[in-house]
Formats: sequence, C-alpha cells, structure tokens
Amino acid sequence: MRLLLLAPPGAGKGTQGQRLAARFRVRHIAAGDLLRAEAQADGPRGRDIAAHQARGDLVPDQIVLDVLTPAVVEAAARGGYILDGFPRTLPQATAAANLGARLGVTLHAVVYLHAPEKVLTWRLLDRASQDGRADDKADVIRHRLQVFAETTGPLVPYYTQRAFSSRWTPISHPNPSPPTSRPACPRSRRSPGLSL
Repeated sequence: MRLLLLAPPGAGKGTQGQRLAARFRVRHIAAGDLLRAEAQADGPRGRDIAAHQARGDLVPDQIVLDVLTPAVVEAAARGGYILDGFPRTLPQATAAANLGARLGVTLHAVVYLHAPEKVLTWRLLDRASQDGRADDKADVIRHRLQVFAETTGPLVPYYTQRAFSSRWTPISHPNPSPPTSRPACPRSRRSPGLSL
C-alpha cells in the first residue's frame, strides 16, 4: 500500500497515518517529522529548514524532495508507506509525480482529511500545551492555515482531476468541538493509479 494523506495542519495526518501504517504494516513517513529531525541536525540545510518552520513557511521544494525521497523509496521497497505532509504545493506534486513514476513508487490512493479552521486551531493550541512545538503558537497557526489554503489547497482539485474515481465519502466525527478530544472530520477520496 502506498497512500498519501492530504490535510491542513491539525487535521490528524499524524494520528491517522500512524494508525493506518500499523494496520497495513507499512512505514508511516511524516514529512514534518523528517524535516524537524533534519532541522535539529547541525548544518546549513538544517538551519535553513528550522528558519522556515519557525515562521510557519513552507520549506523549499528541492530540500523537501532531498530529505524525503530516500525514505519513500526505501519504504516502497519494503511493502509501502503512508505519507503525510508532502506534497504541499502543485510544483512539489508534479515533481513528486515525475520522480515517483521514474523510481517506481507511485501512489495507490490519496485521502483528504478535512476539519473546520476553528477545530484545527483548537487542536494545534492543545498540541502546543502538550508537546511544546515551536510552530504551534496562535500567530504562527493562523499563518500556517493561510499558507495551507493558498498553497496546498489547490492539491485537492489537482488529485481530483487525476483520479479514476469521482466519489467522495464524507465521514464526520460525532462531537467535533472539544479541543482535547482531537476530533476528526475526514473526507476521504480514493485516487488509484496516481504517481507520488
């Protein structure tokens, strides 16, 4: 299984990615985790990544591809992956599609997780109080959600147009309001035959 989870910050990519990876016995590749690990390593690339993340901006495409490609190729060779947090822009998606086709690591499906902005903000602020992530501050959260809407939002129609199936299946959490419950309001879309 090779699956992409597409969602705004706080929508549950990490949680659902871990659950799916455990269920299907494949690797969960969280782009943000790999980039944060690289940012903590000493070196110019790590400092560049850290600066972008502290502002809530996207890390440049080539850096993201350089960090993620080895992990994706290795996971695909071992049975598959659940990828979350990448691609985040149309140029990343098209570059990844070309690279995926060339390396034989094309996607089997894409799932889009949706939650209202208010719920996303609650979740991220709650996560900040528990995990202490530097990018989970109110002003940075607002910026991250705006960046998602402007740069990653267009990936939904991009993958919709590439899909063989045109059916959306909405799944609503019964109680989406309490921030500590980390509510899930996913909409999934199966998109077979897509390239990474």
